[in-house]
Amino acid sequence: MDRFSDELRTLASWLALHRTPGVGTVTFARLLAQFGSPENVFLRFNEAESVSSRTRKALSEPNWGLVEKDLQWFEAADRHIITLHDERYPELLKQIADPPSILFVQGDVSLLSKWQIALVGSRNPSASGRDTAYEFSRYLGQGGIAITSGLAMGIDSAAHQGTLAVEGKTIAVIGTGLDRVYPAKNRDLAHEIALTGAIVSEFALGTSPRAENFPRRNRIISGLSLGTLVVEAAVRSGSLITARMAMEQGREVFAIPGSIHNPLARGCHQLIRQGAKLVETAEDILEELGPLAGVQTEISIDEPLVREELVKSDGDYELLFKHLGYDPIQIDSLIEKCGLTADAVSSMLLLLELQGQVESFAGGRYARIGTETP
Repeated sequence: MDRFSDELRTLASWLALHRTPGVGTVTFARLLAQFGSPENVFLRFNEAESVSSRTRKALSEPNWGLVEKDLQWFEAADRHIITLHDERYPELLKQIADPPSILFVQGDVSLLSKWQIALVGSRNPSASGRDTAYEFSRYLGQGGIAITSGLAMGIDSAAHQGTLAVEGKTIAVIGTGLDRVYPAKNRDLAHEIALTGAIVSEFALGTSPRAENFPRRNRIISGLSLGTLVVEAAVRSGSLITARMAMEQGREVFAIPGSIHNPLARGCHQLIRQGAKLVETAEDILEELGPLAGVQTEISIDEPLVREELVKSDGDYELLFKHLGYDPIQIDSLIEKCGLTADAVSSMLLLLELQGQVESFAGGRYARIGTETP
């Protein structure tokens, strides 16, 4: 302990207690309540209540060498250690039943206290589900809301990518130490997020991906956010765990319905039956959360002029509207008339539907909404 400066001694004590075997979130909170600070825990460990003899022995022999390595890694300007007593600790997360004692952050730490929406879903989504997650996060991201997810493959990745595409802010909460990226395929995505957003973990450096870590990670995803949106999830999935935790935390839960024949829609349908709000457009979320956040004028982008400018700024959208009228038209006919790829037309129609400019009908038909020409 004497190896640390006065400035670092308190933080070193937090890290040492966090790394002590047998001290999880609940025990950490109990020790804080009993002693007031981690420093006092190590000074008076023999008085520690409700801990095993093995844990008490570990408290008598903290690994200061490992703590010193932790502090060295976090010397970089974009790396931060946020304790539960730190004024930068996000207030929403502090309100949950079992807030992490420490948060390790790489990137913009101020984003943790920004209004956020969690967007989660299947690791193996359909193409439609992936597109939906991407476009919802694009729309919400450009409206000023941070999108929080778990850096997993599938829906999580699409959520992060959609936000980054409009230079929005996104937060990735991970189930490993910050010195590891899981899955490895998302290494480039993690790097991009850290540049303008934030990567967050409660796990110490060197922690590998273990199954038991991810439910703990999920409570942070929902705990940081005003609400959680689920896009495609099986009945038994981590996404439903996140949604359940959001409900337990008193946060809003949103779910996008799908085909009754799609097994990945069943989890969303189950959530809706349990009280989650059925979502058809991104504006459904803004309408629900705007008053809750008290910043509806800042996050809402539902003004017609904003949407019209969006379309006018892109030649492909102008071409699409040239052939899309107020009478429903088959998407195949629209693709043929526009001369654009099927993927491009599908993506544009989805975004326009999210923005409330286009309505979809049975049989793969689409039509404009409203009376003004974009």
